[in-house]
Amino acid sequence: MTLPAWLTAVTFNDDGLIPAIAQDHQTGRILMMAWMNAEALQLTAQTQTAVYFSRSRAKLWHKGESSGHTQTVHDIRLDCDADVIVLSVTQAGGIACHTGRESCFYQRLDLSGQTPVWQTVDKVLKDPADIYHSHDSTSETLEIENTGSNTDSDTIQAQADTAQAQVDKASVLQQLDSVLAERKQADANSSYVASLYAKGLNKILEKVGEESTESIIAAKDFANCDESTDKASYDEARHELIYEVADVWFHTLVGLAWFDIESDAVLNELGRRFGLSGIDEKAAR
Repeated sequence: MTLPAWLTAVTFNDDGLIPAIAQDHQTGRILMMAWMNAEALQLTAQTQTAVYFSRSRAKLWHKGESSGHTQTVHDIRLDCDADVIVLSVTQAGGIACHTGRESCFYQRLDLSGQTPVWQTVDKVLKDPADIYHSHDSTSETLEIENTGSNTDSDTIQAQADTAQAQVDKASVLQQLDSVLAERKQADANSSYVASLYAKGLNKILEKVGEESTESIIAAKDFANCDESTDKASYDEARHELIYEVADVWFHTLVGLAWFDIESDAVLNELGRRFGLSGIDEKAAR
C-alpha cells in the first residue's frame, strides 16, 4: 500500500506504531495516551474521529465503540522529531478514562511530605460497570481502553485500584449476589444485567460462552509473552487475562442468579472438595 506523502513524514517505531496523546480541545487538559499505526492515523484524519491501535489485540479500535465516549478530532499535530502525535479532541460524555474519570492522568505525585506519594485527585464521574455494561458488546470490542498513565489498551490496574476503595474483597461475591438479585427487578434499560435478564437464559449463556472464548485467547496470548524481553507487553497480556477471567466469573454468576443460586453454594462445593483426591472425586461421579 502506498502511503500518502503526509503519512510518510511520520516516524513510526520498530513495531510500526507512534504514541498519540489526546488533549481536550477547549481546556487543553491531557486526556489519555494510546498508540496508532499508519492505518489508525490515516483513518483518524479521514473520519476526524479518534482511531487507535491495540498492541495486545493487534487490531484497530475506535475510541468509544463500546462506551459511547467517542472523540471528535479537531486538530492533529506532530512533534519536532516526528515521533509523537497530539490530537485536539472533543470528548463525548466528558469521560476519556476506562475508570470513569475525565482523564487517564488522575494521579498526582504529592511532594509535600518526606516521601513522594501518588494521590488520586479526580473523582469517578460514572461507574465503569455502567459504562461498559450499558452497551451490548462482546469482550472483543469492550473498551477497557486504558490509555494514559497506564499501559496500552486492555490493562485494568487503574480500575482495580478504584474498586479496592469501594469493595471489600473478602465479601465481593456476596455483594455481587445482592446486586444481581436486585437487578432482577430493575428496568431492562437501566442496567446491563437487567437487560440480560430481559433477554433470557440463552443470552446469558451465550455471554458465558463468549467470555470463556475470550479468556482462552487471552491465556494463549499471555503464554506467548516473555517478561524478560518485553515487560510492557507481558504486563498488558497478564492484565488482559485477569480481566477476561473476571468477565467469565461475572457472567457465570449472572447465570447462577437466574436460578436464584448464590455464590456461597459454589464456594461450599469447592470447600467440600478440600482434602479429596481429584481422581477419586471424578471416579465417584
